[in-house]
Amino acid sequence: MVRRLARWSGCLELFSLSLAPGRWTAKREQQQELGGRRWRAQQPEEAGKEKRTSSSVMDEEDEETPQESSLPEEMNEEQPLSPCDQSPEETVRKRQNSSQGSRGSDSSRTSRKSFRLDYRLEEDVTKSKKGKDGRFVNPWPTWKAPSFPNILKWYLTEKDNSKVPSSKQELDRELPVLKPYFVENPELVGKTADGIRVTWLGHASVMVEMDEITFLTDPIFSQRASPIQYVGPKRFRGPPCTVDQLPKIDAVVISHTHYDHLDYHTVQDLNNRFGSELRWFVPLGLLDWMQKCGCENVIELDWWAENCVPGHDAVTFVFTPAQHWSKRTATDDNRALWGSWSVLGPLNRFFFAGDTGYCVAFEEIGKRFGPFDLAAIPIGAYEPRWFMKYQHVDPEEAVRIHIDVQTKKSVGIHWGTFALAYEFYLDPPIKLKEALDRYGLKTEDFFVLKHGESRDININEDGFD
Repeated sequence: MVRRLARWSGCLELFSLSLAPGRWTAKREQQQELGGRRWRAQQPEEAGKEKRTSSSVMDEEDEETPQESSLPEEMNEEQPLSPCDQSPEETVRKRQNSSQGSRGSDSSRTSRKSFRLDYRLEEDVTKSKKGKDGRFVNPWPTWKAPSFPNILKWYLTEKDNSKVPSSKQELDRELPVLKPYFVENPELVGKTADGIRVTWLGHASVMVEMDEITFLTDPIFSQRASPIQYVGPKRFRGPPCTVDQLPKIDAVVISHTHYDHLDYHTVQDLNNRFGSELRWFVPLGLLDWMQKCGCENVIELDWWAENCVPGHDAVTFVFTPAQHWSKRTATDDNRALWGSWSVLGPLNRFFFAGDTGYCVAFEEIGKRFGPFDLAAIPIGAYEPRWFMKYQHVDPEEAVRIHIDVQTKKSVGIHWGTFALAYEFYLDPPIKLKEALDRYGLKTEDFFVLKHGESRDININEDGFD
């Protein structure tokens, strides 16, 4: 009964998305407060232009041409043509050819040390887009927003096959929670030589150590992914450590505003622990919310915009696209952007897919920033497909993202922590292995971790084996 109530609260959230009220127009602040810690990042298309006066910027923003409405058509029960229409062999061959072309003769790690985003390539990528109501939209034909009839159909007619056991003993056996290495051996943090280390903290939260920097993705240490802690999706596997047990964290990246990816209590705990020394990288539209939480060192970015952590200028954080949506209240549907993150260092490159359906953006990311050394890609919360496919990839589509972004290794995330969909709770790794077999890839290329487990990735100088 409690689980059904939790799912019904999720249905109510989706319902209010399908009835997005009101229209508003938001002018984006483009000026940087160079002396402060809080600012909105300059847009890529503006960064390459000559400096203009603030009055001329305002004039141009006032005359901005409205774009098409973000109000989506209702989701059809009939699925559109799958983007995965290539055979696995063709896809892997395409990946190998693309990875060779993207690096050319500059395949050594030394060539990565001077990263600079080439704004001349801006026409080759998909930019963020707003509808006439001022809300962000997904610019791909592979997206359809959930409609109220389909939400009811999902809730009332679909069978929940997750079957999460109530026995802690059984859960401990199937999904053990380990104490992370840094709890007892904090002196080992950051000692990755020229490699990269990843620690899975549950759901979409990982701790990444690379190029003398340590950062978190979508951290959530609360027991529920909900605005209130006595109802809503509850963890069936607890966090492997507390915020106080974390090592020094240099940065946090947030993919979007949903409660299982942006947790208020976790934000407050991290801010209380690290204060203004912790840099937050967030999507466009989220700066004000972060500031209300007391966070000072916040960088708000649009797709393809970049920034870095003070004292770690060699590592560039780029906000990249994903196919999803954002919502925290009854009226803020899609007012904040969503996306993925590409973290580009002199020795390693890391990609965090966030929460996403499959779309062509990942090929764009791979062509522009690949090959990556490691990617964190969601593999869970995907059933039933007719309803979930637009916002959550399944394991096979996760493999496609692995191929598209040209990453040597990937770790599966977004599973084994919250029961957010109807697939059997242990299915994601099984389906992932089946997909890897179909694509002729090895399980060590796209692996899963136990909660709290870490893995060191040492990449050869020549990139792909």
